[in-house]
Amino acid sequence: MVLDRRTFLHLSGGVCLPWLVPGIEAWAWDGPEKKSANLAAGLRDRTLILVELQGGNDGLNTIVPLKDERYRELRPRIALKNDQIIELDSRLGTHAALKPLMQAWEEEEANWILGLGYPDPNRSHFRSIEIWETGSDSDEDLREGWLTRLLKGRPDPERAAEGIVIGGGDSGPLYGTGLRVLNMNDPEKFSKQARSVPEVAQGRDARKALEHLLEVQDDIKKAAGIIEEKIQGSPDLGIRFPSTRFGQRCKIAAEMVASGVPCPVIKLSIGGFDTHTNQVNRHSRLLAELADGLASLRKALIASEKWDRTLISTYSEFGRRAQENGSEGTDHGTAAPHLLLGGKVQGGFAGKQPNLGKLQKNDLIHTTDYRRLYATIEQSWFGLDPRSEVSRGAKPLDVIHKS
Repeated sequence: MVLDRRTFLHLSGGVCLPWLVPGIEAWAWDGPEKKSANLAAGLRDRTLILVELQGGNDGLNTIVPLKDERYRELRPRIALKNDQIIELDSRLGTHAALKPLMQAWEEEEANWILGLGYPDPNRSHFRSIEIWETGSDSDEDLREGWLTRLLKGRPDPERAAEGIVIGGGDSGPLYGTGLRVLNMNDPEKFSKQARSVPEVAQGRDARKALEHLLEVQDDIKKAAGIIEEKIQGSPDLGIRFPSTRFGQRCKIAAEMVASGVPCPVIKLSIGGFDTHTNQVNRHSRLLAELADGLASLRKALIASEKWDRTLISTYSEFGRRAQENGSEGTDHGTAAPHLLLGGKVQGGFAGKQPNLGKLQKNDLIHTTDYRRLYATIEQSWFGLDPRSEVSRGAKPLDVIHKS
């Protein structure tokens, strides 16, 4: 069977590969000498799991200022009641729905980075998530994800891919040319589909498009073989994961990391955080789903002795307005806290809680530039060169143990 571009794209169905999208080229090898020279040790033995909170998570009902009366004045109907808050220290508490993560907090493996944002914030879902995922300024248009720029030029022939997106959604910070990024719902189905891809015709008459597809085909089958071999040889960890969509995505991520699938970045997502209406109930359900999934993921990685080599980070396009709206919800805002989890995380808080007495257009003013999070991942986690244009001179946060 001769395989043309259209057939190939169709066959890859649930194995959606971003480098097959028109305009995105397949990743090309540079040669073994160049590859080895560009590798950082952290990219080989450490994993970053990104969790996108789609829609804009409400930071003020996630990390609550316990002693600031303005919190309840701004939110007379949606402010959390005392029995809905878990005290983290004398100043700040967290939503009770996040209770499953309290063990990580108590064991100092969780850090809340406060007030993350950027100057001149944009309140459009599409533009703000683009800013977050490219690492750009609010008035700057970049065409590649910040992780693409970080990882490009650092290929490794032993990797299955540079990134794996689990459960659909776009590649986000992995978008752009030069990386191999897999998008899958189930590793077993991925392997079966990859084996079923027919061979591309070769020869002098083969068109350039087919030459490109031949290279991609080889990458697909190689990735599938690596993933299948690793997962089949991995023991059952005996960890029960929630049946929710996000819980099952966490299960797949755990299988990938625990079995040693060589891939530096895994991206998960959980949607529904655009809480314009009925926020109290909706937000509680979402945070519970998030916490249950991450708590199970943590248990699995501890059991597989991979917890010290894994860093989990949440992110979202923006926070919510400080003041509630007329529909018992909140509208698009600016700054918000985000969570780091991992065996090497230095527990506690980083950054400064935004001041409710100093709002800008009824909105929180960010206190921590979001690129400090990226600098932390780049330098403190992966051990890469701090002079890259991703972090742009931003200083890493002191949240990762050096040993």
